[in-house]
Amino acid sequence: KSDSDTYTCDIGDAQSRAKLVVQEIPVLFKQELQNEEAKEGKQVKLTCELSKPDTPVKWMKGDTVLHASEKYEFKQHGTVAELIIHDVQSIDS
Repeated sequence: KSDSDTYTCDIGDAQSRAKLVVQEIPVLFKQELQNEEAKEGKQVKLTCELSKPDTPVKWMKGDTVLHASEKYEFKQHGTVAELIIHDVQSIDS
């Protein structure tokens, strides 16, 4: 996408210009989240894989956006995004 711009070929007194528009490929899930079970007090890791590396992700519980804290840890390695929930309780279901 960052290559989108106007390009010019200059031969002194004459120029030729062209506009390049790069259309981004939509990000898709290569591997979706899987259901998990965990015992209270333990931690659980939810993982999904995306079609593009380092794509920003937003983790949510229901309609609530999650933020990094002692409870929630986020990791992202290339195309893999992880949510680690520490000290799971029944309210985390």
